[in-house]
Amino acid sequence: MQAATNQLRSFLQYYTVQLIEHPEQAQLRVAEIDPGKLRFRLILNASDVALLIGKNGFTASAIRSVMKAAADRHNIQFSLQIHSHEEEAERAAREGQ
Repeated sequence: MQAATNQLRSFLQYYTVQLIEHPEQAQLRVAEIDPGKLRFRLILNASDVALLIGKNGFTASAIRSVMKAAADRHNIQFSLQIHSHEEEAERAAREGQ
């Protein structure tokens, strides 16, 4: 599963960097929730979140569709969350309590 995780990570990193204005601020976190289940959390500059999600969510949906096709080849389920640094700090604060 590690090879498939690395392929999905590489795909996501490559394509998201092409679409955002502040790639140096982007962070990608990957967590294995259960065997065969991955969670990708993409943390971006607030202005980049809107760029990556796209109008009516079409850009994010397209990225998820391609990732799903790749993940299905390896029988992996995944989720992709896109957050700003501020939203991630709030989430971390809530979980820390």
